[in-house]
Amino acid sequence: MTSITTKPATIQANTTDPLALIDVDHVRFFVGNAKQAAYFYAHTFGFQIEQFSDLTTGSRTEASYLLTQGNIRLLLTSGLTPDHPANEEVRRFGDGVKDVALTVEDAVSAYERAIANGGESAYEPIETRDEHGVVVRAGIKTYGRAIHSFVSRHGDYALPKLKQGGIFMPGFKKTVGFGINDYNKKHPCGLKFVDHLVGNVEEGKMNHWVKWYETVLEFKMFKHFDDKDISTEYSALMSKVMASGNNLIKMPINEPAEGKKKSQILEYLEWHDMTPGVQHLALRTDDELHSVAELRGRGVDFLNIPDTYYKEVWQRVEKLGWEVKEDHEKIRDLGILIDADDEGYLLQLFTKPLQDRPTLFFEIICRRGSQSFGKGNFKALFTALELEQERRGNL
Repeated sequence: MTSITTKPATIQANTTDPLALIDVDHVRFFVGNAKQAAYFYAHTFGFQIEQFSDLTTGSRTEASYLLTQGNIRLLLTSGLTPDHPANEEVRRFGDGVKDVALTVEDAVSAYERAIANGGESAYEPIETRDEHGVVVRAGIKTYGRAIHSFVSRHGDYALPKLKQGGIFMPGFKKTVGFGINDYNKKHPCGLKFVDHLVGNVEEGKMNHWVKWYETVLEFKMFKHFDDKDISTEYSALMSKVMASGNNLIKMPINEPAEGKKKSQILEYLEWHDMTPGVQHLALRTDDELHSVAELRGRGVDFLNIPDTYYKEVWQRVEKLGWEVKEDHEKIRDLGILIDADDEGYLLQLFTKPLQDRPTLFFEIICRRGSQSFGKGNFKALFTALELEQERRGNL
């Protein structure tokens, strides 16, 4: 029988930059029912229900399902005991993102550096090992309910082996006999990795959290959009995109701006117990048309883009020097948005909220050189969002 030990981890000598981020290790959701949520994301977005940890594997306090697609790893966790923190968070916020976990060479060194930089501990370093290897985790608090875990992996749990289908960490087992996994292998959605993750914060706090990412995680500002860039007649927001030193991890931060009516950011906050949190995950694909068509066929509910949008979008992109290679008619039929910058163009589309509260959603994005975030689409996107807000009675 496999023997698993979990204990506090000790710091080790590390000659590399402790905050050199290797990857988005995983994104952990707190959900009301992990098993049911796993089936939802598998059926609608094509994720493999790859591994699990629950009562049958020896986990007495929580159940977790690891979903994978390309290099995307979603960990869905629900509490099994009354005092598990997931239960209180689901009551307050509904299902949503708790932890954007980051792979590093040495989780303890990264944690110590972040704390020295002014970060606040979410949990102290924990080492979980068995005869196959060891996983070390340590967490710091960021905006609102969210945290960042640092994760370092060794032995059979090393990141390259995980990417090839290895076990997530001690205590997890592979799933067997799930028909949805076989179906998804035959009908792939083509999602590759997390392009960026967007956080919503309170009005007046965007610059505070920009400074936090610059100081604590040693990020830099990548892009900046103000209320002139992102506004309609009724609502507006401001956004700054933070990026790790190697530009691998991108974290846009949004705050509401003054407008005639309620912005999508304020709506999010009001339905999220006035607490900042992760608004959406942008998932990268190499073929936007295929991915969106497959997702629509599975029942994914995307924002509705008006036909008038396509009367001028091709000229707008061409003026920036780019020709959209994909089939224009199919783009319009699928309701996909297009934008361009001086490096290329991109295609993107946003789902409606993934649960009953108007909070978390996904973006499906394909980059043809562009490293921006769809600035030219902001007005069309906001107009579509405002129509949905009006339907919900929240504009």
